[in-house]
Amino acid sequence: MAGHGHGGHGHGHSCGCEGQHDPAERGLEFGLYQKIDLEKLQCLNESREGAGKLVFKPWEERRDREKFVESDDDEELLFNIPFTGSVKLKGVILIGEDDDSHPAEMRLYKNCTHMSFDDTAREPDQVFRLNRDPSGELEYPTKYAVQPALYKI
Repeated sequence: MAGHGHGGHGHGHSCGCEGQHDPAERGLEFGLYQKIDLEKLQCLNESREGAGKLVFKPWEERRDREKFVESDDDEELLFNIPFTGSVKLKGVILIGEDDDSHPAEMRLYKNCTHMSFDDTAREPDQVFRLNRDPSGELEYPTKYAVQPALYKI
């Protein structure tokens, strides 16, 4: 999973909107960046040591192209993303280049400790078919929005 992940939409206020806020409002209000345990985050197969940690950014820095991650040997990256507590992951935004380097697929494995590439042989909890999105406009909803026991992806 290369890019920016965050929580999606949820109402904790009474704005009378009865629907959706635009993605910018959702990201600012409901982003999970501060809930990621960056010290324990791992990215396997990164070409530069520590680059995987840099792609998780505060919402207002999400379009900063100076910090990115690339795979070293093949086209796959594996992120172990621990959270500081239980979270509800409602959506994911992945920003990439508008070329063939943009990921085509992202697989999510819920609550797996110290996952390796060998572990990816098992069935993922959710698979996302990704579209090129260089500006972070697309949000992929997760099926975990109603499950509060997510502590690692």
